[in-house]
Amino acid sequence: MSLKGLYAITDSALLADGRLLPYMEAALAGGARLVQYRDKSADTVRRLEEASQLQELCRQYGAELLINDDLALASQLQVGLHLGRDDGSLIEARQQLGADALIGATCHASLEYAEQAVAAGVSYIAFGRFFQSVTKPGTPAATTALLQEARQRFAIPIVAIGGVTPSNARQLYDAGADLLAVVNGLFGADSAAEVRRRALEFTALQP
Repeated sequence: MSLKGLYAITDSALLADGRLLPYMEAALAGGARLVQYRDKSADTVRRLEEASQLQELCRQYGAELLINDDLALASQLQVGLHLGRDDGSLIEARQQLGADALIGATCHASLEYAEQAVAAGVSYIAFGRFFQSVTKPGTPAATTALLQEARQRFAIPIVAIGGVTPSNARQLYDAGADLLAVVNGLFGADSAAEVRRRALEFTALQP
């Protein structure tokens, strides 16, 4: 599949109390192409169960599932993996998951790290934070100029993350992003119907 469009990332707080599956299905119905299961808890039984349920949902909608920072779980389910800068070896992940697996890397605002990640064989590189973010507060580190430079330098898909909303999505696409990774801007909603509406809004902005 081509790596373009809306990249939905789960959040344990926003998707608590039974919201994970209905909200994620709404995001998929609205056009999300990639899903990242991000759960930093130590509850391995629940994480396996939730990831398995998300894998089935993604199958139904023709989307791809990636696991955040858990090579063992990604390997067990035979799905993709996303690694932060300090979350483990990209080379080891590629060796273990195989040549066809989707593997992504967080590069923050570092083109140098992106070069290392590309050399290690990742499927996409993710830059951010571009805007003030509820999920990861702090000063935005990445700029559209960085995105433009990355687009000129790298041939693989580029993900933009951090405070992404429908109102600022266009400038990220225009600067060279292929995928927009969204957490709060998608799931900080009071109903599954609102999640689907937001997903459709993001999808409509895709070039």
